[in-house]
Amino acid sequence: MIIREAHESELPFIREQRVSSYQEHARGIPADHWNALKKAISSNADTQDGVELIVAEVDGQVVGSVALFPAKSDAYEGQVDELDYPEIRMLAVAPEARRKGAAKALVSECIRRAEAKGFTSIGLHTGQFMEGAMSLYETMGFQREPQYDFEPANDGIIVKAYRLTFK
Repeated sequence: MIIREAHESELPFIREQRVSSYQEHARGIPADHWNALKKAISSNADTQDGVELIVAEVDGQVVGSVALFPAKSDAYEGQVDELDYPEIRMLAVAPEARRKGAAKALVSECIRRAEAKGFTSIGLHTGQFMEGAMSLYETMGFQREPQYDFEPANDGIIVKAYRLTFK
């Protein structure tokens, strides 16, 4: 598995892969919430200044991706205060490539990059219905930061905040 920067030419594929990766959640959440999530993961937020788009590649194929937003950026379009640490967003692994370490490798790369820049922690947000993601983050040592939770669609579904402190 190769972890590398995404190429600009890969952006359309990466965004489509995100939607297909998150599609399994569509049937378990209200349509308005799914539409808001789909819009967010398909947006060009990953091209903002300072955002690092990272992919996992296996046998020449992109099997997953993640966006690492810099500290003090508006990663959630006004939903969350600008934080003093980088934020992991839009982690996605193709369904057929799951359980092979791509998600953990992508998150680990984000942690490595944050540490290399001198940060002592990194954060992320995930929907309360994303049980597999929460399990991964908790296994990797992320702790809940409920003061940064938000409810994007006013439908009772909470987007939960997590933070990992590494120094």
